[in-house]
Amino acid sequence: MMLEKGQPAPDFEVKDQNGSQIKLSHFKGKKVVLYFYPKDDTPGCTAQACNLRDNYDALLAKGYVVLGVSVDDEKSHQKFIEKYNLPFPLLADTEHQIVEKYGVWQEKNMYGRKYMGTMRYTFVIDEEGTIEDIIKKVDTKNHTAQLVK
Repeated sequence: MMLEKGQPAPDFEVKDQNGSQIKLSHFKGKKVVLYFYPKDDTPGCTAQACNLRDNYDALLAKGYVVLGVSVDDEKSHQKFIEKYNLPFPLLADTEHQIVEKYGVWQEKNMYGRKYMGTMRYTFVIDEEGTIEDIIKKVDTKNHTAQLVK
């Protein structure tokens, strides 16, 4: 099931890279960029995270909170954050709670091999907790421009 614009964003509670519990509902009253990516420290995911990092002040100025989500664990997230000096939390969705709720855990196909994985989708959630936008064709090197269009 894929979510659509105008629907309430499903709430969740998972740990971030530091083991702190993060709930989407804690951010009510703020705009949230909830971005899903396949794997820490891979070329596309690094380009995307670094683009968000490099434009983080502009996103904050527009009132956005940035949350990255992958199925990697806390330790992997910590290394990724430290290596690239990422200023936003990365959520460890090791139980696939969020990727399933948001419909981004899908069959992928690489070199003829089919497997399940996280789609690179971004959900923009408004202050009321409603999905304002869904970006399915993420430009990893220019992702911020897609958000603040």
